[in-house]
Amino acid sequence: MTRARTRGFTLVEALAALAIFGVIAVLAYRATSALSDGEARLSAEAQRWRALEALFTRFEADLRQAIPRPVRVGDAREAPWLGTTFAGQSALVFTRAGAEVSLEPAPAGQRVGYRWRDGTVELAYWPHLDRTAGAGPSVYPLVDDVAAFDLAYLTRGGAWQAQWPLLGEDDIPRAVRLTLTLADGARIERWFTLR
Repeated sequence: MTRARTRGFTLVEALAALAIFGVIAVLAYRATSALSDGEARLSAEAQRWRALEALFTRFEADLRQAIPRPVRVGDAREAPWLGTTFAGQSALVFTRAGAEVSLEPAPAGQRVGYRWRDGTVELAYWPHLDRTAGAGPSVYPLVDDVAAFDLAYLTRGGAWQAQWPLLGEDDIPRAVRLTLTLADGARIERWFTLR
């Protein structure tokens, strides 16, 4: 009787196969890790651009509803449009038609503001158009990681200025230029025509 000799793997062959499998596993792990990291970066970048687009959309919608109605603050009056610059950062407060936050919108409009504080662009709503001195707004953060928030206003003569009003300009500028400098150095500029 002849027996067929069965041959198995030698120890060297088994170790070589395990080494090859280990190298393939490490390469697969690195590829999967790189894909996961890339997806996380893309997701964060997409979220950042969605937040920026939401800021620009809201800003434009509010500007389109700007009305030339001054506001009484205590015994004083505020101009319908106040564009200021402080410590190199812009702030804007103006009157717009309608109300978005109040349950009972006032027919005269609502006071709205945009400003930069500690790396965040914020939106401010005042509860009443005419108010007592010292009444503060409700503030909502819109976009984080902003290094600079600059606004410029177009005069009737076609010149851009950093503050509004300066010397007897109209109640509302012809256009607004918004320039954002993000924390990573990216610079975004948008222009909004009002009239």
